[in-house]
Amino acid sequence: MADTDQAVEEKSEQTSAEQADSKTKVQNVDFPEAAESASDGAGGSIDILLDMDVPVTAVIGETQIPVRTLLRLGPGSVLKLHKSIDEPADLYLRETKFATGTIVVVEDRFAVRIDQILTLGNSKENG
Repeated sequence: MADTDQAVEEKSEQTSAEQADSKTKVQNVDFPEAAESASDGAGGSIDILLDMDVPVTAVIGETQIPVRTLLRLGPGSVLKLHKSIDEPADLYLRETKFATGTIVVVEDRFAVRIDQILTLGNSKENG
C-alpha cells in the first residue's frame, strides 16, 4: 500500500512539474511592420466625431413642488417656473451648460435662438 501511495505521489509531482513547465514556455513572435498610412491621423479621427449626434437640452425654468401637489396634477394643471419670461433659456450638453438663448417659434415648433456661447469658466458659475 505504501508503494502505491508513493507511486501516486511521484506521479502527482511529475504532473505538477510538467504543468509548470508548460505554463512557463515562451515563444518569440515576429510581428510585421505596420504600413504608414497616407492620412495625417488627426483629420481622419475628427471626421467621425463631426458627424455624431449629441443630445442638447434647453431648460426654460424649473420648480420644486411637494409630492402631494405632484399627485394632484392633471390635464390643465399649470406649474409656475422660477424664471421670468424675459430670462434666457439655458442650453446644456449632457450636464454642462454651454449657451443661453431666447425661446422662439419656428414653423409651429419651439426653438432656441442662441444668444451667448459660454466659456468653461462661465458655464460652471452659471450651471
